[in-house]
Amino acid sequence: MKKALIVWGGWDGHQPKEVAEIFRGQLVEEGFEVEVSDTLEAFADGEKLKGLDLIIPVWTMGRIEQEWVNNVSAAVQSGVGLAGCHGGMCDAFRDNTDWQFMTGGQWIAHPGNDGTEYTVEIKAGSSPLIAGIEDFTVSTEQYYLHVDPANEVLATTRFPVAPGPHSPNKAVDMPVIWTKRWGHGRIYYNSLGHQADIMEIPVVKELMRRGFIWCAEGKAAAPASTESAQAYTGMQDNQL
Repeated sequence: MKKALIVWGGWDGHQPKEVAEIFRGQLVEEGFEVEVSDTLEAFADGEKLKGLDLIIPVWTMGRIEQEWVNNVSAAVQSGVGLAGCHGGMCDAFRDNTDWQFMTGGQWIAHPGNDGTEYTVEIKAGSSPLIAGIEDFTVSTEQYYLHVDPANEVLATTRFPVAPGPHSPNKAVDMPVIWTKRWGHGRIYYNSLGHQADIMEIPVVKELMRRGFIWCAEGKAAAPASTESAQAYTGMQDNQL
């Protein structure tokens, strides 16, 4: 039985408890053994984290101990999957660049705020994770992010939709869903999920389900030797 850890908390506006419960239910249906924690101390035991198959952070903003980031990073590098959505993964710990390097992006704006209607454009044929899924429209926050060019982008959205100081620039296709690798581990991110009702939309729920399973399967596919798990333990402590 695969093991997953969901850690929720941070800014309450993103309904982290409710989103965590949706994710827990999905994983249980898929046969996972799921632990849910509402404290970042769940990341304090690095060896325990390496025994998991999947880690799901649902934590917007806040601060985290550098050692705990290093623990998550080492676990993912060893083959443990990391998956999440919206601000719960890519607007967590704004002052920790190591977290941002690992996850592949950081939120910087949502022009138009909540209730912005936009299209999520699926990059057909780019991955089995989005096979059979067509473009769809949502009404929620449209995330503008700083993103890692190494990400494998599976879906995008076109900016600008809402007016703002960015509008005079040329139109850009901003990643909505991506995957990346971190050592032997697989990472999946979906920028949707401002509140729990967005994660209940069938197509969004299915996208997250596929991402969870894909990430959790990475450990079995990792080489027997996990030597590279300690190759990168973070630069945050060395910064002025």
